[in-house]
Amino acid sequence: MKQVNAEIVAVGTELLLGQIANTNAQWISEKLALHGVNVLFHSVVGDNLQRVHDQFEQAANRSDVIVVTGGLGPTDDDLTREAFQLLSGLTMNEHKLSMDKISAYFEKQKRIMTPNNKKQARVFEDATVLENKVGMAPGMIINRDDKVWVFLPGVPKEMKQLFSDEVLPYIQNLSEENTIIESRMLQFIGIGEAQLEYELKDIIAAQTNPTIAPLAQLEGVAIRLTAKANTKDQAQQLITDTQQRIEGRVGSYLYGINNETIEQRVFQLLKGKNKTVAAAESLTGGMFTDRLIAVEGASSVCPGGIVCYDTKVKEKLLHVPTHITKDIGVISEECADSLATNIRTVLGSSIGISFTGVAGPSCVDNHPVGTVYIGMVDDMGKKQIEKFVFRGDRQSIRKKAVWKGYELLFNFLK
Repeated sequence: MKQVNAEIVAVGTELLLGQIANTNAQWISEKLALHGVNVLFHSVVGDNLQRVHDQFEQAANRSDVIVVTGGLGPTDDDLTREAFQLLSGLTMNEHKLSMDKISAYFEKQKRIMTPNNKKQARVFEDATVLENKVGMAPGMIINRDDKVWVFLPGVPKEMKQLFSDEVLPYIQNLSEENTIIESRMLQFIGIGEAQLEYELKDIIAAQTNPTIAPLAQLEGVAIRLTAKANTKDQAQQLITDTQQRIEGRVGSYLYGINNETIEQRVFQLLKGKNKTVAAAESLTGGMFTDRLIAVEGASSVCPGGIVCYDTKVKEKLLHVPTHITKDIGVISEECADSLATNIRTVLGSSIGISFTGVAGPSCVDNHPVGTVYIGMVDDMGKKQIEKFVFRGDRQSIRKKAVWKGYELLFNFLK
């Protein structure tokens, strides 16, 4: 089998109710992708015998490898074994080594083992039984009708141990090719998904290897580049070549690779230019500074900040003239200018940045909710004051203001 197509089925009503996140599927997909296995489907099914059976039947019709997590516990709603037995007709037997381990656990804990715990030791005939070194229920690999079924516990630490030790080497042997899949995320700021896709339309249309996938995110947009090759170095080179073409079009918006954050990039720019920044934050309430000082070593680029939510704080600590606060208003270009200028002086930074505006729920001085002014002033006299109108609730407006502040400072430093 030169190309292995896999799918992951998670069993558990708690996943459908949103009580826990399906992190198992994400983790398994990542590991399989690194070894050239295509994961084509993720599915979640509740603890219902017929629905689990139906999901298994669908998976068997479309995938080479089906990895099932969850439903191997001792209770009546753990139905993974029963559903597969209904599908396959295979008999189950008690696995002695697993049963001995379960019994020993209860003896060690000085607890009475209820009869339903024996259910965890049941395995299918001809299954390759996988030793659970972390928990009790063993895993299983079953090869039936040219399909490989992998059954793993839903507890993440148990699943990861079994998958890493037993499952991944088994799946790797199914492929005649040692294909490696590598991915890289390019992070952009200041450009929307539609514009980004438009700028790269011809490159995206001609994609083969690597593939190019624009992605909208909570903050900014990204492009995921995914390449297949026989070695990691070859895959990385394919990605680098495509990245260079993309940067030739929209490189001015690129701020980070993979998990690099905008605050990390701003920190690097400040550090490289031997600059510091201090923030005067009204509506953002310290959120801008909080993100920056979360970066290791931020004390070298950020002496501090002042939350100046109340007008009196603006006047007394940051010396905003009363003719601005009383006659013009604190939600104004003039106030943002004064705050940015004076925070720089008060805290002795190279750059001052300010945030003032209306986060809601009501308008202020005839300014609609979402009105935000962001100001920046540096020690060379360079100045930039911008007005924005953001949509959303109070918290989303504040977060958007912080993100926009980082975008402006990123470009200001470049």
